[in-house]
Amino acid sequence: MKRFIGVKQLAFFSALLIATLLALFPLSQHSAVFSYSAGVVLVTLMFWSTGFFPPFMAGLIFFALATIFKLIEPSVLFSGFGSTAAWLIISGFVIGSAITQSGLSRRMASLIAPILTSSYPRLIAGLVFSAVLLGFVMPSSVGRAVVLVPIGMALAEQVGFARGSHGRIGIATALALACNMPSFAVLPANIPNMILAGSSENLFNIHFGYTEYLLLHFPILGLLKSILIVALVIFLFPAKIDNNQPERIIETEAYNLSMQKKVTVLLAITLVFWVTDSLHGINPAWVGLTTAILLLLPKWGVLEPKSFNSSVDLSTVIFVAAALGLGALVNHSGLGTALGQLFSEWLPLQQGASFLNFMSLSLIATLTGLVATVPGVPTVLSPMAADFANATDFSTPAVLMTQVIGFSTVIFPYQVAPLILAMQLSQEPLTKLLRLTLPLAAITLIALIPLDYLWWLWLGWIN
Repeated sequence: MKRFIGVKQLAFFSALLIATLLALFPLSQHSAVFSYSAGVVLVTLMFWSTGFFPPFMAGLIFFALATIFKLIEPSVLFSGFGSTAAWLIISGFVIGSAITQSGLSRRMASLIAPILTSSYPRLIAGLVFSAVLLGFVMPSSVGRAVVLVPIGMALAEQVGFARGSHGRIGIATALALACNMPSFAVLPANIPNMILAGSSENLFNIHFGYTEYLLLHFPILGLLKSILIVALVIFLFPAKIDNNQPERIIETEAYNLSMQKKVTVLLAITLVFWVTDSLHGINPAWVGLTTAILLLLPKWGVLEPKSFNSSVDLSTVIFVAAALGLGALVNHSGLGTALGQLFSEWLPLQQGASFLNFMSLSLIATLTGLVATVPGVPTVLSPMAADFANATDFSTPAVLMTQVIGFSTVIFPYQVAPLILAMQLSQEPLTKLLRLTLPLAAITLIALIPLDYLWWLWLGWIN
């Protein structure tokens, strides 16, 4: 523990020193704003990755530095508070609270418990693959977390896993990852996927089909990664369900049955609108917001309006808005373009070396996600796809598709807002998720990306 604290202190002072040098001696080949922005981004990322400060406090520090030094217009900096991601999280907290407080999560858990709770591995695998299947019909990882995390926590209670136990943490982290990561391989299931599709169409008039995208990415990044999530959770958070102990009966009668019916009906309607968003065109965030309002209505709703403050974790909203603001600053200041060019110079890209090019492009997208956060990867890298294609002899669609490998390889939880929400809903520490994301990212870089290369070769996407 002392060594870890020492590493955090070293990282803090190193980042602070570099940021100070950038402020005092701006890079001559760039504007002063570029250097100041680089220093602020470096310090903020260091805070988030080491946990030196709570994530929301690091976000507030970022907002303060960006506004004090006038690095970006406040309307752009604080646009994260008006983003669909922030409002999906706010409505997600309200819906999740209603599912829990009405007792619906416990009732649903009691119904599926006989199927999943015969063993801990079966429970983890069942929840993970339920989340994967839900990704095919629900276009929001926040929505999937809102539905499944309360049920998972109720199942943990039913089998006797106390808060902070390996079993409960295992369920929480498995659902957090499964509601998000495998769905990067399903075109409409996550926000970065849609940003990539939109950028490809706007910049290059390239259209990716649902089946084409699924066939290219799901076998490795979806199915195989889901199996890895199950294996890692069972290994890192081992637990055992004692089937010989007296059955734990979850009392559902204590809850108002009419409340559960209201939540069930509203949740069903919400799911229908989420699933059919391509037909009616209403963003999932505004569907969730409408549901949250109905749940909070005086007299008719399920939650007391005054419970909004206790249901919504404001610190999470601030953190997500700061992460989005940081991505905006990276793009606005030119840091994103400079990083993309720097990575392409550092990493070997040359015609004829297809495996080396494939690994390099995947690594560029992965490293960009560390700085610009996952939704920022397609925004930063898509405009450079034609240049990368010329350097590698890959087709432009193939270069664009390597971004999926990068933004689905999450190293730190701060990169993806839905991971933060899922852990907040579970009421387990976010730091526990880091124990999974780091080895999963390492396995992806060492094993899954080379496997993906062979898969792309077999499909004829690269030569």
